Amino acid sequence: MIRILLADDHPVFRRGLDLVLSGIADFRVCAIAEDGGQAVELSELHRPDVVIMDLRMPVLDGIAATGRVVSRTPPPAVLVLSMFGDEDLVLAALRAGARGYLLKGAGEVQIERAVRAVAAGEAIFDAQIASRVLAYFDQPTDPALAALPMLTERELQVLRLMDRDLGNAAIAAELGVALKTVRNHVSNILAKLQVRDRYEAMQRLHARDQELR
Repeated sequence: MIRILLADDHPVFRRGLDLVLSGIADFRVCAIAEDGGQAVELSELHRPDVVIMDLRMPVLDGIAATGRVVSRTPPPAVLVLSMFGDEDLVLAALRAGARGYLLKGAGEVQIERAVRAVAAGEAIFDAQIASRVLAYFDQPTDPALAALPMLTERELQVLRLMDRDLGNAAIAAELGVALKTVRNHVSNILAKLQVRDRYEAMQRLHARDQELR
């Protein structure tokens, strides 16, 4: 029997998913959480084998909730089921400890297969997401990361696109992420480099590139 905890803040989606999973002979939905905080509490109380986790939830978002849920021993397998497939969210979920990531357009058979896979210790991803994740990890590491260790790989990537004189909208299109995500990255870059504007940030990048030559 695979014991499952559902965590999603949309009541209609929760009910539908509960009906689907409860109709599978060896699946049992042992608890349902309406937000990330409840997901952590109910996971500790019911000790599920699998937690199906939404990401955009009140009280505690799914990324933070995943990190807390998998910190216990033994950890449940977390399968993210989200409307959002932004690369940044996928990578954040993986870093937090998720074993799988599906989009909410996934069919019943795909969800059942994913639950069984993560419960067995495997990793599973929506095909579209898997190709992007593999492409991300196949990218060569930028040597400037060693010279600008305060920046993440993604932030350095955004900084390099800024240096190509791309605006936020163009960067978002290039990376396939939301405009708001790019704006957040740019704000983080300026704060971490302790500079006033994009021009000063690019000057810092040029100086580090010069040092590496």
